[in-house]
Amino acid sequence: MKTSHKINKDVETMPYKARRDFIWLILRPWILIPRLIYILTSTLILIIRFLLQGSSKDKKIQKQLGVYLLNTIARLGPCFIKLGQALSTRPDLVKQEWLEELTKLQDDLPPFNHKLALNIFKEEIGDSTENMFEYFPNEPIASASLGQVYKARINSKCWVAVKIQRPNLNYIIRRDLVIIRSICWFIGPFLPLNLGFGLDEIIDEFGTSLFNEIDYEKEADNAERFGQLFKENKAIEVPRVERLISSKKVITTSWIEGTKLKDRQTLIEQKIDPTSIIRTAVISGLQQLLEFGYFHADPHPGNLFALNGKTGSLGKIGYVDFGMMDSISDKDRTTLTGAIVHIINKDFKLLAEDFQRLGFLSNKQDLNDISPVLEEVLSGVIDKDVNSLNFKTVTDKFSNLMFEYPFRVPARFALIIRAVVSQEGLALRLDPQFKILRFAYPYVAKRLLTEENEELVEILMDIVFDEMNSIRVERLEGLLEVISETSNNPGRELLPVATNGLKLLLSNKGSKIRKKLLLSLIKNDEFNLGDMRGLLQLISRKFSPFNLSQNNNGNV
Repeated sequence: MKTSHKINKDVETMPYKARRDFIWLILRPWILIPRLIYILTSTLILIIRFLLQGSSKDKKIQKQLGVYLLNTIARLGPCFIKLGQALSTRPDLVKQEWLEELTKLQDDLPPFNHKLALNIFKEEIGDSTENMFEYFPNEPIASASLGQVYKARINSKCWVAVKIQRPNLNYIIRRDLVIIRSICWFIGPFLPLNLGFGLDEIIDEFGTSLFNEIDYEKEADNAERFGQLFKENKAIEVPRVERLISSKKVITTSWIEGTKLKDRQTLIEQKIDPTSIIRTAVISGLQQLLEFGYFHADPHPGNLFALNGKTGSLGKIGYVDFGMMDSISDKDRTTLTGAIVHIINKDFKLLAEDFQRLGFLSNKQDLNDISPVLEEVLSGVIDKDVNSLNFKTVTDKFSNLMFEYPFRVPARFALIIRAVVSQEGLALRLDPQFKILRFAYPYVAKRLLTEENEELVEILMDIVFDEMNSIRVERLEGLLEVISETSNNPGRELLPVATNGLKLLLSNKGSKIRKKLLLSLIKNDEFNLGDMRGLLQLISRKFSPFNLSQNNNGNV
């Protein structure tokens, strides 16, 4: 026991570093070999059982499989629980009987010893819970992969959430990451996916995020930064950090009273509109990715709560647990915005360029070979209905492409994909018919038409003007329609867009648009009456007082 304790202490303060950690574990075969055998054996037994019983139509057998899957993942520890949490948000991928069990991985795992938790608190904070709180419970209200949460009271009016970290996490995660990375390195060449050399990088990205997640001082910083980004947004609530009762292994925040986003019926019973909650979750997720460049990478139902009340068409959501956060560069944000537009507008050459800029394709790749492939794979899906396109549809199509073409997943996108997958999975729990672009594209369209961002202006010009500088009236109208069609009050949505769009046109950033507009309207020293007529007709259709008042009156 003393030796084990010393080993744990040796690695307690070490940051994650793949090569050094591999050497650390390989020099300790008494730790490596038993754990490797346990992981491989547990995984093999799980696979065999699912091969034998996974196709059974007996619900009792499927329930037993779900329980066995839950117990296996829970026994394997935090790294595997994180994978299970991601699966628990995907009702479209996981059978319902298994899903019911996997949701317990979010905040319903067995707690660790309460006295040990109190000792960790005292060691970290320097005082006991008895002295720091007016009331502190004898058991946690929730227990997750990395810690357990207590609902305590500082005074008669101030309830707080106190999260205390599980013991020896640094050592456990480091050990398992080395083993997982080694296994993936060995089996990587045999996987039927063209991931290139990025698989180990993706695991390293995951490992780095996990080590950041177990540093509660960083989580406190993340929570405060996230709160600042949404401080003017009445639809988003972020808990306040109690810095005096927080440390590396303890974090205390204000208590958020809400309803877990488990299923649609639970929200309806609490008189909360599920669609308004989905809209808020998706739009706030898009803001984080495409506007702020700083996002919550673990938006599973255990980390989001539906609150009572609405702000317009938006429901109210409370975010918690800010351990797994990540950033995205301005360049990537702009390229992603363009990629969404190019998918919808079927500009497959520009979409291929987007993938190249994002790193999904090599800079040496001939895009003339890829563009027709993208068109063949995606065009049929888009032709059916843009609003029917969801993230799973796109990823399924690209999974097929990875067999034959040089697509690979850049490591920096591992958490972004995880966040989007979790976000869409969460929405599917509340609405099985949910399609992410139905909410995403209006947000993107509104940004393109109103923001004075040079890169977004370039994307807007690609949409509105063709190669001959003629106005694509139908595409401009499409942008306006997609903004209004998802709104309860189209007139109220379009008027601010028109106002801000006019400001953009008259601003310094709008000089390129003005130039293109003039080139479109004057060709060969003559007025291009066709483009002019089409533009005026569009303005008349969308912004005439009669139409706007009809829209408003029809939705009162």
